Amino acid sequence: MTQPTKPQHQDDTILGKAYDPQITRRLITYLRPYWGSIISSLTLMTFATIASVIGPYLIKVALDEGVSKRDVGALGAAVGVYVLSALIFWLGTYFRVKIMAVTGQSIIYDMRTQLFAHLQTLSLGFYSRYAVGRLVSRMVNDISVIREMIVWAITAVFRDIFDASGIIIAMFILNWQLSLITFCILPLMAVATEIFRRYARENYLQVRSAIGWVNAVLAENINGVRVVQSFSREERNYKTFADEVNGNNLKVNLQSAMIASVFFPSVDFIGAIALGVVIWVGGLAVLRGGGIFGGVGDTEITAGTLVAFALYIDHFFNPIRDLSQRYNHFQATMASSERIFELLDTPIDVKDEADSKVMPPIRGEVFFEDISFHYESGGVPVLDEINLRVREGQTIALVGETGAGKSTLVKLISRFYDPTSGAVKIDGTDVKCVTQDSLRAQMGVVLQDPFLFSGTVSENIRYGSLDATDDQVLAAAKAVGADEFIASLDAGYETKVGEGGAILSGGQRQLISFARALLANPRILILDEATSSVDTQTERIIQSALERLLKGRTAFVIAHRLSTITRADKIVVMDKGRIVEEGSHQELLEKRGRYFELYTMAFAEHSSEEKSTKN
Repeated sequence: MTQPTKPQHQDDTILGKAYDPQITRRLITYLRPYWGSIISSLTLMTFATIASVIGPYLIKVALDEGVSKRDVGALGAAVGVYVLSALIFWLGTYFRVKIMAVTGQSIIYDMRTQLFAHLQTLSLGFYSRYAVGRLVSRMVNDISVIREMIVWAITAVFRDIFDASGIIIAMFILNWQLSLITFCILPLMAVATEIFRRYARENYLQVRSAIGWVNAVLAENINGVRVVQSFSREERNYKTFADEVNGNNLKVNLQSAMIASVFFPSVDFIGAIALGVVIWVGGLAVLRGGGIFGGVGDTEITAGTLVAFALYIDHFFNPIRDLSQRYNHFQATMASSERIFELLDTPIDVKDEADSKVMPPIRGEVFFEDISFHYESGGVPVLDEINLRVREGQTIALVGETGAGKSTLVKLISRFYDPTSGAVKIDGTDVKCVTQDSLRAQMGVVLQDPFLFSGTVSENIRYGSLDATDDQVLAAAKAVGADEFIASLDAGYETKVGEGGAILSGGQRQLISFARALLANPRILILDEATSSVDTQTERIIQSALERLLKGRTAFVIAHRLSTITRADKIVVMDKGRIVEEGSHQELLEKRGRYFELYTMAFAEHSSEEKSTKN
C-alpha cells in the first residue's frame, strides 16, 4: 500500500441543500402508493401528541381541583384520565412506528429493486466508466440514508412540530403572561442552534470524508494483500492505517462528540434558565395570590399552573433540540437522492427498439458490414470500416497487438455495444432488430479471467442453462476435462467455490467456464483470450475440450497461443482498428506480412516457454 491520500472531492462527502424541491417531488412519487399508511401514521401521531400535551394540564387539575380542595373524586378522575392519556400515547406511538417501519422498508424495497433493474440494463460502456465501489455505495449507503429519512426523520419532524405547536397552545391557554416570559429566551436558543448547525455541518462533512478514506484504504489493502505480504509491508501499513487513516477518523468523531457535548447541555441550560425565571416570577405570583403584574386582566396563577408550566417548559425544548439535529440529515438525504436519481437517469446506450423481434434459431453466418465504432462522440475510432463475412460453423481467429480492436469487434456481435456506423448481421438479420435476450441466449462467451459466482461448482456450470439435469452437468464437465479435478474436491460438484471462485486455481476456473459454455450449447461462441491465463499443462487438457466445444459452431477466438490460432479456419489480422490481412495460417505465412511478424514473435516466445518448462 502506498502512502494513502485523503480524498478531497469524493461525491459521497458532498452535501446539498436541506431542501431541494425537484428532488423532493421525485421522492414523493415513491411515497404515493403508501399514502394510506402515511396518513394513518400521521393520524396516530396527532392523537399521541394530544395525549402527551394534555398530561401536564391534567396534573394541574389534580393539584388545583383535587389536592388544594381536598377532593378525592377530582384527584382520582384527573389521575385516571392522565393514565388513559399515557396509554393512548403509548398505543399511538407503537402503531405509528410499526406502520412507518413497514412503509419505509417497502419504499426502500421499491427503490432498490428499480435501481438494480436499471443497472442490469446498462451497457458495458457505463461499467467501464463507473467504479463498482461507487455503485455498491449507491445501492447500500445512499439508499440506507433515504430509509432513515423516511422511517424516522419525516415522522420525527412532524412529531416535533406537533409537539411544539401543542405545547405553545397549551401554555397560552394556561397563562399568556408566563408564556411570553418563557419565549423571551427563544432568541438565545436560536443563536445556540445556528452556531451548532454550522459547526455540526462542517464536522459532518469531515466525518463522511474520514469514513470514506477508511473504506478506500481498507479495500485497497485487502485487495492487494498478496503484494502487501510479498513485500512485508504489514507493519508499515498497520502503522499508516492506525495513525493516519483511522486516527483521522477517530479525531473527527471525537470532535463530533465534543460539539454534541457542548450543544445539548447548552440547550438544557437555556431551558433551565427559562424554567428558573418562570418559577421565580410565577412563584411570587402564587405567594401574592394573584397574577404576575397585579393589574386588570391578569390571570391568577395557582400552584398547579406553575407545576404544569414547569413540565411544559421541560418538554418544549426537546423538539427544538431534535429539529436542530435533523438539518444535516436532510442535507445528506438530498445528496443521496440526487446521486441515486443520477444513476436512474443514466441513459441506456444499447436498448431494444419498440418493434424488436425475437431472434430465430441461429445458424451461424455473421457479416460485419462497413463497421466503424468509437467509444466517445468525436473520439478516435476503435474500429474503422470493418467488412468481414464469416460462414456458418467457421472458427475465426482474431490476432493483433493490444488495442487493435479485437475485443471490441466481438462485443458488437452480442450487442454489448452498438456500432457507430454500419451493421452486424447474423444469418442476414441486423442484430439491432432483435431483442438482446433472444440474441444472447444463443451465444456463449468465455473470457480470459472467468467469473464464478458464490455457490457450488454445479451451480456455476448450470448458470447458463438452469434447467439442465445433474447428468448433463456431469457430461459437460467430462467433455472439457474438468471432471477429474472436480471429483477431487471435498464435496465434488457441491463444493462451494467461494467469492469469485477463490478456492480454485485460474486453470480450474477456466475449465468450469468451458463446461458452462458447453452446457449452454450456444450457436455462436466467443473465446476472448480464454487460454492465455492457464499453464501449459492445463492448456493441453483444454485443447481437446476446445475441439468438442467449437465443433459445429461459429466461433470467434482471440488468442495468442499458437495451437489455438493455427487450427482456425480463417485468421483475421487487425491493426489500429482495421483488418490488414485475412486468410488461413499457411496463406498468411506465405505472404510474409503482418501475421508472419506476429507469428514469428509468438513462436519465439512459445519456444522459450517450452524450454523453461522442460528445465
